Amino acid sequence: MVDVGEFDKSRTIVVAVDESEESMYALSWYLKNMIVKQPLNSQDHLLILHAKRPVVVHRGFDTSALVMSHDALSSLDRRDRDMALWVLHKAEKLCKEYDVKMESRIEDGDPRDVICETVKVVAADLLVVGSHGYGLITRTILGSVSNHCVQHASCPVLVVKMPASHTSSASI
Repeated sequence: MVDVGEFDKSRTIVVAVDESEESMYALSWYLKNMIVKQPLNSQDHLLILHAKRPVVVHRGFDTSALVMSHDALSSLDRRDRDMALWVLHKAEKLCKEYDVKMESRIEDGDPRDVICETVKVVAADLLVVGSHGYGLITRTILGSVSNHCVQHASCPVLVVKMPASHTSSASI
């Protein structure tokens, strides 16, 4: 027999988003399929997470260090911060369409590590990530964030793949 009190337990759901159409599709899919069918109770917590990659400076081919001015690095950091805020604004707008309260967070670092560490720290009950659907070579070079999370996250992971028929005109 199922204990009715089980359904009153609050949940923490983390949805990782980036500037890609795939991550917004994953959030949209989650809201359409998980929230509408089983609405969040007032104690549930939806956290929208964006991992802002650090600015990386590579050495040149001649082994001399690539020197960038403080202003140039600050400009790149500002651009990345603005992009992160734009992504979270887009996610917030989508959540408002479904009348879902959410919290947003920007964390600095490699998305794979940031996402796994965040779900651990907030004791998430579920992590939702999108899949870019990169091929083997691209996945090998860039690494798959969703695959890393499936292997290392401390909670169940829902990987949402955007259908091939989904076009930009139908996106958020």
